[in-house]
Amino acid sequence: MARAAYSLRRRLLAWLLISTVVIGCLALIDTYREAVKTANVVSDRVLAGSALAIAERVVVAEDGSLEVDIPYVALEMLTSAAQDRVFYRVDGPPGRFITGYQNLPSITDMKGQSAVYADAQFRGEPIRVAALERSASTGINSVPFVVTVAETTIARRQLTQAILLRSALRLLMMILGAAAIVWIAVTFSLRPLYRLGDAIAERNPDDLHPIEQSVPSEVEGLVETVNSFMVRLQSALDALRHFSGNASHQLRTPLAIIRTQLALSTRAATLKEAQAAARKSDEAVAHAERILAQLLLMAKIDAAGSTEPQPVENIDLMALAQEITGDRVPGAGDAGVDLGFEGEGRVLIRAEPLLIGELLRNLIENAIAYAGKGAEVTVRVGTEDDTVRLDVEDNGPGIPPEKRQVVRQRFARGGRGEAPGMGLGLPIVEEIAGLFGGHLTLGEGPDGKGLKASVTFPAAGSS
Repeated sequence: MARAAYSLRRRLLAWLLISTVVIGCLALIDTYREAVKTANVVSDRVLAGSALAIAERVVVAEDGSLEVDIPYVALEMLTSAAQDRVFYRVDGPPGRFITGYQNLPSITDMKGQSAVYADAQFRGEPIRVAALERSASTGINSVPFVVTVAETTIARRQLTQAILLRSALRLLMMILGAAAIVWIAVTFSLRPLYRLGDAIAERNPDDLHPIEQSVPSEVEGLVETVNSFMVRLQSALDALRHFSGNASHQLRTPLAIIRTQLALSTRAATLKEAQAAARKSDEAVAHAERILAQLLLMAKIDAAGSTEPQPVENIDLMALAQEITGDRVPGAGDAGVDLGFEGEGRVLIRAEPLLIGELLRNLIENAIAYAGKGAEVTVRVGTEDDTVRLDVEDNGPGIPPEKRQVVRQRFARGGRGEAPGMGLGLPIVEEIAGLFGGHLTLGEGPDGKGLKASVTFPAAGSS
């Protein structure tokens, strides 16, 4: 089941908005704290000024008591910014109430000449309190007193809300602006991908040459992967076309023979004639099977050479060659060929066992098929310096030197004897050997007769 597609633009925008909202909330929390602090600083200064103005109007009467002439203009300063209510009280020594609102909360922990501030509740409303301690002189001594001024917090809350609202609006504008910039930037950044998609969509299905479209560096890896895939796909299609063409060409003759012999068998006058036609049909079927087997092996080799390197392992070529030679001895005897093996010990090469087995079978079967009745075929494995050598030699008719290069080509025949063939044996051997660093050479057999096919491989562990 295919995964649902998603929009890269929307995903980037969502990540931006989510991260910005989180950061914005943290910023607003910090802004709120700063706004409260700023509102308190501004308003506390006005409170302290009002308390100082009242303190300056406190005097000592003739009887030694304290008298206060409240400057109501100073109190009106506190109510000018909002609908705040203002309260005050003046206390003399030792905490004796002089004037004002007697129930107004006071601050007992004074700090010398500086005003002291506190938050409190009065008449069911939150208030901000400022207290200032001063002394009135009688000429002989000083009489201490405390002036307490308080106001409701409407103006402070309004100032805090105004600061927070403006910060939130600025943050919102920043988020919207950033979202618009990201949307536009991603749109422009994705244009090369759109052009790449259009270029691929406009291609003919048979056009598999590498993509040369200019793309951002972040997408170069994807384009290289696609190009590599297209090269492999082209190789696979070429191999399929090659296989189809070869199969149709090579199978045409045996199929025609089969149809002809079947037609002759239906018109045969005697059982002997029908049996002869059936025997020739069976031979044509066997020949077609050999053609298909060789073509499939060729297709496998083509696929192996056009894709990734083949998985290799250490294999004992001596043991493998001895086993395959032993399997072919009965068939060689039926063909009147003396098949033998030379070599001993353990000889390792790095290769894929199945393909090396096919290489050996092709060499041995070619030698048996073309050497002729009464010939000798020898399979030999040995080492030479850092190489491993596999020889299959016979004393049959051989291949003329001028034709040894031709028989390396697919479907080329070397003219050895009268044995049937399709010209794929030696090309298969050479291509399999090439997959594992091997090399095929063709020379004369023993005493200058026949053919000697030699394949050399790097020994396991050699560079």
